[in-house]
Amino acid sequence: MPLVKVFARVGMTKPIPLASLQSKLCAIWSTKPETTKLILSRVEDWTSDSFDEDCYIDIRAYGKAERTREFVLDGMTQVQKAFAEENLVANVRLETYEGERYFHVPPPKASK
Repeated sequence: MPLVKVFARVGMTKPIPLASLQSKLCAIWSTKPETTKLILSRVEDWTSDSFDEDCYIDIRAYGKAERTREFVLDGMTQVQKAFAEENLVANVRLETYEGERYFHVPPPKASK
């Protein structure tokens, strides 16, 4: 699960502990912090016709064979529970992609 975008309204005052959530998501998906990036974006507003969530979670994940529909749906439910443990209501969306179509150029490591 390399990218987890967390959207929250600007006016929401509940804390969103990214480090704690990253740890929980790594445990759920059996990934490492180096490959599980959480990004928080504060937005002015969103439509809320169907849900009353604190956070909208948008996950992009590599579509491995072992990540079956059932596995992914169970993981998404666990993600909702991880946010609930932090007193946050999460609306979770997950999209998989093919590895051959994924490109990433990280910045070079600083020499010490």
